[in-house]
Amino acid sequence: MITRIKSLKFCLSLSFIFYLCFTPISLSSEEIKILVYNTHGLPSAFAGDDPEERFPLIGKKTKDYQLSLLQEDFAHHDLLLKNLNKESVAIRGNGNNKSFCPFCSGSGLTMISNLEKAWQLEINSQAFYSCSGWLGGLNDCFATKGFQLARIKTPYGKYFYLVNTHLDAGRKASDRQARAIQLLQIVKKVHEEASGEALIVAGDLNLNWEDPQDRALLETFSKDLGLINSGNKVQAKKGKPILDYILYRNGKETFFKILETGEDITFRNDKGPLSDHPALFIKLLIY
Repeated sequence: MITRIKSLKFCLSLSFIFYLCFTPISLSSEEIKILVYNTHGLPSAFAGDDPEERFPLIGKKTKDYQLSLLQEDFAHHDLLLKNLNKESVAIRGNGNNKSFCPFCSGSGLTMISNLEKAWQLEINSQAFYSCSGWLGGLNDCFATKGFQLARIKTPYGKYFYLVNTHLDAGRKASDRQARAIQLLQIVKKVHEEASGEALIVAGDLNLNWEDPQDRALLETFSKDLGLINSGNKVQAKKGKPILDYILYRNGKETFFKILETGEDITFRNDKGPLSDHPALFIKLLIY
């Protein structure tokens, strides 16, 4: 009888240990879905389509996500805001820091939060120190590109960081050099603010996956920050290059479990896609 009781206690102990080992994610985790989208929000004269028709739809589509990381939100921001949830919070990136160029734009970055009130979100923006192209090289210097760095606390007290960015475009050596400097600026800031913390870096990096030199920049950047490619290398239609990425790493106390990644193909109207870039998303568990 005593042996049976001991055996029963032993089995119960093993069951309890097994329960603790395999259920912490469900007990102290949060699920989140993030959109990453270059909105092609240039002024109508340069966009080559009808942004006034597209941007209200883009705003409405962000309601499906807890966080939306937008790039090229330049000229139609008000249309975007009018079509968000009433509870949505939209934070723009850095503005124009070129006093000698009053008609230049800011970063074009916008982060939209539909997180519940129990979440905490702090966002800082920083302009890049370098750019390439005033008259040529896709004229990047007329925008004050940069990055947003968000510090996020979940209701369970887990912290992670999030970078939304849009790097220099163009295919010249000077454009690639500008991208290299911009990536180093992000690396430096992350080391200063989020060393050892869980991190997601996403946006239009303008690093062509098929270009060996761009790929080398991406690999160096990923190695410097310990980032993993989420596998979200969506092949755009009509042979367009892969320029948009979602990279991530786990932290010392916060971890990600990737549930799903892909392209949200509902970002379109009867005329076609709502941008010339794919609407990427990642769905993950934070624990």
